[in-house]
Amino acid sequence: MAFILSLDEGTTSARAALYDSEGRNIGMESAPVTCFYPQPGWVEQDANQVWQAQIESARRLMERHRAGASDIAALGITNQRETTVVWDRRTGEPVAPAIVWQCRRTADFCAELARSAAGAEITRKTGLVIDAYFSASKIRWILDHVPGAMARARDGELLFGNIDTWLIWKLTDGALHITDPSNASRTMLMDLESGWDDDLLRIFDIPRAMLPRIVSSSGVAGSSAAQHLGGEIPIAGIAGDQQAALAGQACFRPGLSKNTYGTGCFALLHTGSHRPVSRNRLLATRAAETDRAPQFAIEGSVFIAGAAVQWLRDQVGLIRSAAESEDIAASVPSTGGVYFVPAFVGLGAPHWDPTARGILTGIERSTGRAHIVRAALESIAYQTRELVECMEADAGEPLRELRVDGGAAVNNFLMQFQADILGRPIVRPVDVETTALGAAYLAGLATGFWKNVEELESFWRAERRFEPEMSDRVREDLYNGWHSAVARCRAGSAPSA
Repeated sequence: MAFILSLDEGTTSARAALYDSEGRNIGMESAPVTCFYPQPGWVEQDANQVWQAQIESARRLMERHRAGASDIAALGITNQRETTVVWDRRTGEPVAPAIVWQCRRTADFCAELARSAAGAEITRKTGLVIDAYFSASKIRWILDHVPGAMARARDGELLFGNIDTWLIWKLTDGALHITDPSNASRTMLMDLESGWDDDLLRIFDIPRAMLPRIVSSSGVAGSSAAQHLGGEIPIAGIAGDQQAALAGQACFRPGLSKNTYGTGCFALLHTGSHRPVSRNRLLATRAAETDRAPQFAIEGSVFIAGAAVQWLRDQVGLIRSAAESEDIAASVPSTGGVYFVPAFVGLGAPHWDPTARGILTGIERSTGRAHIVRAALESIAYQTRELVECMEADAGEPLRELRVDGGAAVNNFLMQFQADILGRPIVRPVDVETTALGAAYLAGLATGFWKNVEELESFWRAERRFEPEMSDRVREDLYNGWHSAVARCRAGSAPSA
């Protein structure tokens, strides 16, 4: 068998990729996924459309490369995390739109819960800051707002899953209702070490019968039904997108870190078998495991990164394409004092402020399109520095370099500014689609397609290294300006007394 097939279901697209025995991406297909915004702060998707986009991209890829099911050794799945689907066990139909990870509809519920006696217990067990970002409050919202849903869930008629679980259930025609630790650890229902937790289920009033079985991130869990991909293919790798990217960057050992520039921005530091406790409002999470031993990571999550560039293109028409932003930003020597804080759905780590909303500051009569485009790209780098500083404080030592991936990592202006404002080298690999690659690695390890982690580490290659060029004085002046803009953003959105 010649290939590993990776399914990579993201927030705005569903992709499929084929990898050969040397970990090379020999082809990728993509289909768009639509987000809906029915109310301010709400973000939804049609779970059936997510499934159709994913299976269609896989079929097109296999057809284009004349790869049948018999040519594929295993299938790996990676996914947008926290996005919540609840469906009917018998019919397979979702009972409500999927609630996307960015959605803030449960922010008030989470704020009240954080102030309650249960707040400290939740954080201690899960490693998470109590926030609408995670799945538990989304499940609870569906059970509370869909007529009869709670009673049906208690009777075992409804199932819950994040997108990995939903896709696997569809791929296997309902034979498998499973997830892996990296996804389960993002629900706020899992004790970070021991699995689904009855106390957490009681706090959120979520029936245990809804939950999928937790299996290893790297292990043969079952096979796809023959009708979907032309034959049965072992499902052998499962990981949430950010943990998959950590694996795809060959960060399998403690101390290695990466940052993914996608719809959001996510920095992870591998901590090995050591369960971290962040003192700086980052998250403790499960890394994808390559054997049966639990693996952990510290994570910082930014809600809006590449989505800010999409906003420039789709909502305000300042650019025609994301790729165009690089040349436009580089056409001016600076933003001219303009800062853009893209808090469209609040601020994530380390602020965790659901009331914050986006702001442009420093606009003058001379401000033009290029200044605003540049400010949007710079905002991604500033937010990443906030995450890295918290990580370094938690780890007790500075990062030597930061490995980067994701769609926006191809933007040379952004990567150079990231190195400058961070004061650390930025290293971009040959293959920036490391999310799909990580899922493939996990599936290939489980089936013997690749021998061990050391073989995977040998595949990693740097395409370009960006060294800091900015002076310390300029760096800190710019960063102080960013902090002032964030303070204005938060103050302007704070509820009145």
